[in-house]
Amino acid sequence: MITYIIIAVTVLVSILCFKNRTLFYKLSLSPYNISHKKEWYRVITHGFVHGSYQHLLINMFVLWSFGSSIESMLAYITPLGNIAYIALYIGALIFSSLPDVVQRKNDYNYNSIGASGAVTATVFAFILFAPWSKLLLFMVVPIPAIVFGVLYIWYESYSSKQNKGNVNHRAHIYGAIFGFIYPIIIKPSLIVDFMSKIINFNF
Repeated sequence: MITYIIIAVTVLVSILCFKNRTLFYKLSLSPYNISHKKEWYRVITHGFVHGSYQHLLINMFVLWSFGSSIESMLAYITPLGNIAYIALYIGALIFSSLPDVVQRKNDYNYNSIGASGAVTATVFAFILFAPWSKLLLFMVVPIPAIVFGVLYIWYESYSSKQNKGNVNHRAHIYGAIFGFIYPIIIKPSLIVDFMSKIINFNF
């Protein structure tokens, strides 16, 4: 249920921002405004703003694909239930923003938007719980989730070093890290379960 609420709010806010550029920039991640004007709300609101319908559709499709499963998995390991899932999503938005907030605090022209950090966190939380489940590479080729995760981190790390395009690859990486670690913080034995699944997989 929470996943659908997040999707609905994100779609609504993004569409409003498509039509209102003032609102778009007001909600975007601006390290300069966060540092110099103390507009800390931006570390969360930027995740509900997208640059295009394609950007919005991709993020919301991935969130729809994994979000409900992570809701159920977190509800199984902790009595916090929906609160734990909301904390995962919001926490990932904040955590994935930190590198830019720190390193670009004096860059007046820098802005970043999109839910990718939080969405990536849901994917990597899923990988922690079910490392051998099949995911679709390029939405076509089925590969084990753990293999997808390794390839994803490699690609995002490589792309971040190349510093090409308008994609915030570092946010993806930090979101992935947060999504993998967050459930372990709630229930440390999950790392043992994960390693057991990796080692004992029957090829």
